[in-house]
Amino acid sequence: MTTAEIDPRVFRTVLGQFCTGVTIITTTDDDDKPIGFACQSFAALSLEPPLVLFCPTKVSRSWAAIEASGRFCVNVLAEEQQSTCARFGSREPDKFAGIDWHPSPLGSPILNGSLAHIDCTVETVHDGGDHFLVIGRVSSLSEVQSERPLLFYRGQYTGIEPDKTVPAPWRDDLEAFLTTTSMDTWL
Repeated sequence: MTTAEIDPRVFRTVLGQFCTGVTIITTTDDDDKPIGFACQSFAALSLEPPLVLFCPTKVSRSWAAIEASGRFCVNVLAEEQQSTCARFGSREPDKFAGIDWHPSPLGSPILNGSLAHIDCTVETVHDGGDHFLVIGRVSSLSEVQSERPLLFYRGQYTGIEPDKTVPAPWRDDLEAFLTTTSMDTWL
């Protein structure tokens, strides 16, 4: 199948097979008004230096504010924050109405109840079709909370079943996990 033959609906369905975490990317505009949008296109990029990336649409008003401010905060959502995600994924003019937040060290909004936040400055921006690929340098971050993450899969919110999780082989505590856990719990 060539690029010209790819049906956008089929493309979206295929990509929906990849489960993602959900983040809210935030900043403030020139008037210190909080701005943000729901973002699934987020990833870790580098440990040295600490870099992350996200991919806003080129027509995003939130991206325009982030580009102007030169900074953003990634809020990793908890499983209970489905309504927050829906609000920030909508065209609601004031997405922060009724949302509790406080400023990050760089001044971007940290949403109360998030699992974690990552405060960044814009490092570079690259063209990516109808999106931009934005690379951010991590300035500060939070301790991780113990709640479960909000996930998005096949067009729906979903969660993790605790008894179905297996640590990745590169985890620092894998040896301790293996000595205290029977193989039956992995299956």
